[in-house]
Amino acid sequence: MKIATLPGRRALLAAALLSTFAGAARADAWPAKPISLIVPFPAGGTTDVLARALAERLTASLGQTVIVESKPGAGATLGADLVAKSRPDGYTLLVGAVHHTIASSVYKKLPYDFQKDFAPISTLALVPNVLVVNASSPARDVAGLIALAKASKAPLSYGSNGNGTAQHLIGTQFQNLAGIDLLHIPYKGSGPLTNDLLGGQVGLSFDTVTPVLQHIKAGKLRALAVTTGRRSSALPEVPTLAEAGLKGFDIGTWFGVLAPAATPKDIVARLSGEIAKITQSPEFRKRMEEIGAETIGETPEQMARRIRDETDKFARLVKEAKVEIE
Repeated sequence: MKIATLPGRRALLAAALLSTFAGAARADAWPAKPISLIVPFPAGGTTDVLARALAERLTASLGQTVIVESKPGAGATLGADLVAKSRPDGYTLLVGAVHHTIASSVYKKLPYDFQKDFAPISTLALVPNVLVVNASSPARDVAGLIALAKASKAPLSYGSNGNGTAQHLIGTQFQNLAGIDLLHIPYKGSGPLTNDLLGGQVGLSFDTVTPVLQHIKAGKLRALAVTTGRRSSALPEVPTLAEAGLKGFDIGTWFGVLAPAATPKDIVARLSGEIAKITQSPEFRKRMEEIGAETIGETPEQMARRIRDETDKFARLVKEAKVEIE
């Protein structure tokens, strides 16, 4: 075996040091221009609210403007595809969510691979989903809603943020466990869905707590149950679906930040560190509590593990629920 000579070792050491210094210099120089946070849903929904709260604080900590851009469509996959194909320089980021791990199994053909084409940066928060109906509905609880659905001549309608999203899968699981038929109406996001729910154009939804919380408190919408394994701190009086009789139900919506896969590791590390400080700050935590969210602040490695595990989990649920989209 050939052993490197002393000059050879010095060359290798110099190369390693040069690479380290180059990475540090790149991280120090970045960002040199505004950063785009791509939200794959319309303005007004949970993803948008979280993104704007994060953008405000990242702008202050990075000393460069962070712009929130809405790119909705196809169950949040259009915005994801845009970021996956963007220049991997740290200037175009995705506010991803649990929807993307579900879409990997629901859509037959996706133009990207969520596990291979993205570099996870940090998971921001978990927001429980909540089953809500219009306040004029005769359903006072989950049992009442199921009875109403069974007695109705036409299927009750439920809205979601789009095909292949968490709300779509939750609705499918709900009707399968309850033994009822529901009509799924996909929307492009929480804003238009909530408007139609308030107007009575759609019967119920399984949206995240954030866009409906104010309407629940105002008495315009009625919360029947949350879909997570434990009750929401924002709605402590509302039971879980498991408590309401649908055992084993535990699905919530998490949100996080990702970059194109080839983004330099030093930039990913810088972003992850900045986001960790933000999610641990009392101001950000307070803002999250106001919208019914629980902060997480995972590392890139932890987020990658979450994505891998939940992709496998939802693949099983999607197969059981027989949900498929071309």
